[in-house]
Amino acid sequence: MRQPRRYSGLTMCGGISGRTGPHSLPLARIKKIMKNSGEDVKMISGEAPIVFSKACEMFIEELTRRSWMTTLEGKRRTVHKDDVASAVVATDIFDFLVSLVSGSCCSEDITPVEIETLEKS
Repeated sequence: MRQPRRYSGLTMCGGISGRTGPHSLPLARIKKIMKNSGEDVKMISGEAPIVFSKACEMFIEELTRRSWMTTLEGKRRTVHKDDVASAVVATDIFDFLVSLVSGSCCSEDITPVEIETLEKS
């Protein structure tokens, strides 16, 4: 009989529908991002995207929670991108996102390639 693995508990959290499985985020997309992250990444175990999926869910939940607190401080009931930007700037653990939400990078017509160019200069 097959024994439960180390990360088996992550797969028991329930999903959106029977078709998507127990994951809220698409595992195929996560695996594709992982493979495109570098030339050295060739093989990815079946459990790695599951762990990344759960980590992404936790990241989104935390950023949303902090953005919601900013929204409530502004006496509103709708989260705006400025609320997310404020949450990122106010939280040390989100420092890696500051360049994405800073004034010049908030424009929606700036592509990710242009953002990388801005970061390097």
